[in-house]
Amino acid sequence: MFYYLKGALVHLENGLAVLDVGGVGYKLTVSGTTYDAMPPNRSVATPPTVCLYTHMAVREDDVELFGFATQEELASFKLLISVSGIGPKAAMSILTLLSPEKFALAVCTEDKKTIAKANGIGPKTAARVILELKDKLMKETDLSSPIAASPAASTAGAARGKLSEAVDALVVLGYSRAEASGILKDLDPSLELEDLIRAALKKLMKF
Repeated sequence: MFYYLKGALVHLENGLAVLDVGGVGYKLTVSGTTYDAMPPNRSVATPPTVCLYTHMAVREDDVELFGFATQEELASFKLLISVSGIGPKAAMSILTLLSPEKFALAVCTEDKKTIAKANGIGPKTAARVILELKDKLMKETDLSSPIAASPAASTAGAARGKLSEAVDALVVLGYSRAEASGILKDLDPSLELEDLIRAALKKLMKF
């Protein structure tokens, strides 16, 4: 119903923002990530104007409006609630812990421990999030799933497969394939996939 709401931020607290749009106060549930993105200097006399992208959840006895500071966070939220057993509350818990970029990294590197740190999210739920979303994240960036190595695959072939997965993960995080490949070629291919991606990110963030 609403794509976004733009108005005066008249109230903000953990998990909640109220926007005055044309004299109507809209109550939106927000994540910790969106809360942190709100203007630091807020005056009651002259509240700042902000724009929040929205998702409306309609249940039998309630209607709840969710607000997000970026379209990327909204997209992450929609992906999360598509996972079986993940409702809006659990999705917001994960997005309070992780920014969209860190969430994508955790899924692509199968970092179950990081996702499970979110309030109310256990290891089994985190594993289900990874299982159901990894391929979706790849498809949204027009990436094909990595080809599984055969038992007879050589060590060199396995290393190439790991580098390919690392490139895919960095592309999901917003880097070009050329940037990702250029950084990864100078790193130790024997590193674990997650360590390889973290090392690449450190180098990319210096540029």
